[in-house]
Amino acid sequence: MTAAWPVEIRLKREPSVLEVLFDTGEHFLLEAEYLRVESPSAEVKGHGGEKPPPVAGKRGVRLKTIEPVGNYAVRLIFEDGHATGLYSWALLHELGTERAQRWSAYLDSLRAHGLSRDR
Repeated sequence: MTAAWPVEIRLKREPSVLEVLFDTGEHFLLEAEYLRVESPSAEVKGHGGEKPPPVAGKRGVRLKTIEPVGNYAVRLIFEDGHATGLYSWALLHELGTERAQRWSAYLDSLRAHGLSRDR
């Protein structure tokens, strides 16, 4: 099976979402907050095998810009200054198809750590 390939990626400012259309016909609207807390960066994923607590306080974070990285990924620049982590086509596809499960797990993790989307 061939991996899904994006045919269109657009930043929609109101609300702040990344719209991704894949050659499979799948269409995803990925909110800035969701993309920020699911960043593939070391800040979010951890360093050397350590899993850090979930990223909190990102409700209302906005996407500032998108930068292409070769023909395999994009770098998302957020208004909070976060700009590390490359969002590959495969990751964007996963984030779209697994959105409900990932978001639910994120909210559960926030609660377990006594954190909030607001702080």
